[in-house]
Amino acid sequence: MIPALREVDEVQALYLQFLQELTDAGFRGDTTPSYASRTVLATDNSIYQVLPQAVVYPRDNRDLQLVTELAEREDFHSVVLSPRGGGTGTNGQSLTDGLVVDISRHMNQILEINVEEHWVRVQAGVVKDQLNAALKPHGLFFAPELSTSNRATIGGMINTDASGQGSCIYGKTRDHVLELHTVLMGGELWRSAPLEDDEFAQASHGEQRSARVHRVCDTIARDKAGLIDATFPKLNRCLTGYDLAHIREAERFNLNSVLCGSEGTLGFIAEAKLNLLPIPKCVALVNLKYDHFQEALQDAKDLMLAGPMSIETVDSKVLQLAMKDIVWHSVSQFFPADDHPAKGINLVEYTADSEEALERNLAQFTAQVEAVIGQPGKSFGYSIARGHAEVNRIWAMRKRAVGLLGNAQGEKRPIPFVEDTAVPPENLADFIAEFREVLDEANLDYGMFGHVDAGVLHVRPAIDMKDPQQAAQIRPITDQVVALTQKYKGLLWGEHGKGVRSEYSPEFFGELYPELQNIKAAFDPRNQLNPGKIATPSNHTQLLKIDAVPTRGERDRQIPTQVWEGYEEGVHCNGNGACFNWNPDDAMCPSYKATRNRIHSPKGRASLMREWLRLLSAKNIDAVTSAQRWRERSFFVGLPKRIINSLAKTRGEYDFNHEVNEAMQGCLACKSCVGQCPIKVDVPEFRSKFLELYYSRYLRPLKDYAVGGLEFLVPHLAKLPQLYNWPLKLKPVSFLMERVFGMVDSPMLSQKPLKTAMAELGVPVASTACLESLGPAQRSRAVVIVQDAFTSYFDAEVVADILRLLKQLDFVPILAPYRANGKPLHVHGFLRQFQRVAEVNSQMLNDLAASGIPLVGIDPSMTLTYRSEYKKLMGDQAPKVQLLQEWLASQQDHLEQQQHRLQPGSFQLLPHCSEQTNATASVKDWQSIFTALGLTLTTESLGCCGMAGTYGHETAHKETSRVIFQQSWAPRLNSDNNQLATGYSCRCQASRFAGVSLRHPLQGLLAQLHK
Repeated sequence: MIPALREVDEVQALYLQFLQELTDAGFRGDTTPSYASRTVLATDNSIYQVLPQAVVYPRDNRDLQLVTELAEREDFHSVVLSPRGGGTGTNGQSLTDGLVVDISRHMNQILEINVEEHWVRVQAGVVKDQLNAALKPHGLFFAPELSTSNRATIGGMINTDASGQGSCIYGKTRDHVLELHTVLMGGELWRSAPLEDDEFAQASHGEQRSARVHRVCDTIARDKAGLIDATFPKLNRCLTGYDLAHIREAERFNLNSVLCGSEGTLGFIAEAKLNLLPIPKCVALVNLKYDHFQEALQDAKDLMLAGPMSIETVDSKVLQLAMKDIVWHSVSQFFPADDHPAKGINLVEYTADSEEALERNLAQFTAQVEAVIGQPGKSFGYSIARGHAEVNRIWAMRKRAVGLLGNAQGEKRPIPFVEDTAVPPENLADFIAEFREVLDEANLDYGMFGHVDAGVLHVRPAIDMKDPQQAAQIRPITDQVVALTQKYKGLLWGEHGKGVRSEYSPEFFGELYPELQNIKAAFDPRNQLNPGKIATPSNHTQLLKIDAVPTRGERDRQIPTQVWEGYEEGVHCNGNGACFNWNPDDAMCPSYKATRNRIHSPKGRASLMREWLRLLSAKNIDAVTSAQRWRERSFFVGLPKRIINSLAKTRGEYDFNHEVNEAMQGCLACKSCVGQCPIKVDVPEFRSKFLELYYSRYLRPLKDYAVGGLEFLVPHLAKLPQLYNWPLKLKPVSFLMERVFGMVDSPMLSQKPLKTAMAELGVPVASTACLESLGPAQRSRAVVIVQDAFTSYFDAEVVADILRLLKQLDFVPILAPYRANGKPLHVHGFLRQFQRVAEVNSQMLNDLAASGIPLVGIDPSMTLTYRSEYKKLMGDQAPKVQLLQEWLASQQDHLEQQQHRLQPGSFQLLPHCSEQTNATASVKDWQSIFTALGLTLTTESLGCCGMAGTYGHETAHKETSRVIFQQSWAPRLNSDNNQLATGYSCRCQASRFAGVSLRHPLQGLLAQLHK
């Protein structure tokens, strides 16, 4: 691998000087010009990629003032600033080639909740779902609802004037903004709120920038009132940002209408006071199924007459993708897989303050539906979800539509560039019919979903942006869609902001566009704030053009096809940002949640991987071929070069590979991204490929060899566990382990070897002869337990108790001979060695499986390796090893017959994160097992425990591991002895950081056996 040389040009030098003087002025937040951070923030959820010069993370309002004060200095007039929140925009709103000001890392506090008056005060970096979680105990929430609500910041919502589901009732973000605190160029901290005449007179007096802004906007509102009324469409999703139509409302002057939707082109939103609404007490969702998507659109007009809270629509493409996603298990009951699959659905929501009122509305609506059911253009069937829990599961599926479309197969992926048009709802069906003609004539596939009640539909044509000919279609298709929206009296941007598509602002605003320029000039005369978006301060500066801004495809096409396909598990990330999920009880992504650093996220790592591959390709280095060559070499080949490179690294020699390595080392390899990312980005897979090549250039740390060899050493160490355990308790040894081997809190080997327990229980070791000797009755109750190093040698009591319970429940447990699984090797990039281990292990397991007796693993992470890493390596030759609960759940009748042997009891399951995200249905299997045996089991939704194999035992990660544990697991633990955990890592972490001893679920069952 060739180092990426760091060259500083004149522009970069200016920004580096800006960062230095910002720090010298007392900036308390973080600043970074690192190429990794810039690369990660060069993309959002749009088709564009623009590399910033640097990133700053302000800690408070004063930091924001320092940034804008410094940028006002004459020597920094060419510095441009762009605010960033969740970075989920679909139009490049937060992308810049200047300085990114990321408010989400530190300015994310809920400052004040006033329950009596129904308002809240927050910093701009607060995430919407974070806010609503804090408000829920008070029976309040902040509207409207967004598909990206688990990562969208309040500042981002204000900057795009976001709306979403239910906007016909709840309106847009601006309808709930009471006050804003905005930092203007020059450092003025300005509070804006609706003003009476006397307040306006005071606010508009003086020479402060805010006073000049008041005077300019007031003049426009008065002088252009007629033109404004004629130009601004009467839509639920009216023009956002610089909203001249709402500067004066109800006899009050309100510049929040100008700020909301301004996309950071006027100032930095720092704080907001927001209006709150009571959470509806009762809710239901009617799921209507159609033979054709067009029928769903057409029927929406009649459905709206019934007065529902909202109507959302989803087409067959999105439905099919959802069926292959983790989300489907939670909603499949409402969309049964019968002989009449839906090709489009409408989701019709009703809310009420009482069950009686809700049922009346539902009865009236369903009677209307049933009267025409099956008729041409009408629904052929429906289901009803009742209650917040059921309804929210379906909305979660609908929310994933944005990401799911990006997971279409092949290189042509549905992408956003004409995807949030808004027309009067009565025109929607006809508009979409012509829209589809445009796409059909261009021979493009597409997916659709949206808010039919508001006339907004998200349409994403499938284009391979790496192909210049396909990428060239962006311009003609956009131009045709613009013409269509004007024909049907609508807008090109009804919901997701303008960003790069601001090019069409003059066309839509017409004679009023110069007035937008006057507003921009009053706020930002030198065009330093997010330039090129919405409006420019004069005709001397231009708006961005949709085909003149660099796209991701332009960079991606520099990666050879063989390399692209060799890293397919990461290159298709579309930037939807699902991995930025705020909720600590959601498994993806623990390293991001702990650090708040976006390089430590699946999106960040995928972005770095793509750039790393591009830079290698620019040096004529093929990453796939290089890896193959490396696997064929002896360890000692190239050793002197690796030593020289490592010495250069210690001297601080720059190499972009080190920045990528830092991001990869922070990954826990928990694989939650594989299950939860809508695109199925698999960080552990491409991480292992990167590490393999990285350590072909640099020396590995000793800990990697210790971890990679652990599975091979433990069988020998376990023969005399005291000789292994005793030294680890000595401080000098612990010091040596921490400083030299980079390992802390090493686990102890089990005092009682598993072999001893097997002998006591009479459990045999599996062999072909052993399995063939079983009679028919034994065979029907037999199961082969596949060992793993962690439970068999560090938690042997768990394995022994599992064998003991299975025998007590009249099963025939047999223990497979121990073989290394190889997962630690894969995690650390020893891919040549992993392949050898997998082949040997698979041979043994497949021989045992030939008997027809099921193979079952105990630890979720190790067991899932067979259906993930082994499957990718060996295809259909990978052994079929079930999770313990998957096999037990299939023995339902047998378990019910054993129910009399157990005492009733109630337990709580704390599932493993890999289990939750990569074998979702298996978590419910535990509940069915306990139910069959007459016990109660509830399941907690938890994030990662922070251990993930040996991650938490590595010195460099101990504190991050602790933070992850504290975020989700620590608050849920109790000392009641009723909590159960499936993962060895989880049980280890609970004991390590909380002093709580958790039992395996089968140990819980064992304790309930009648004595």
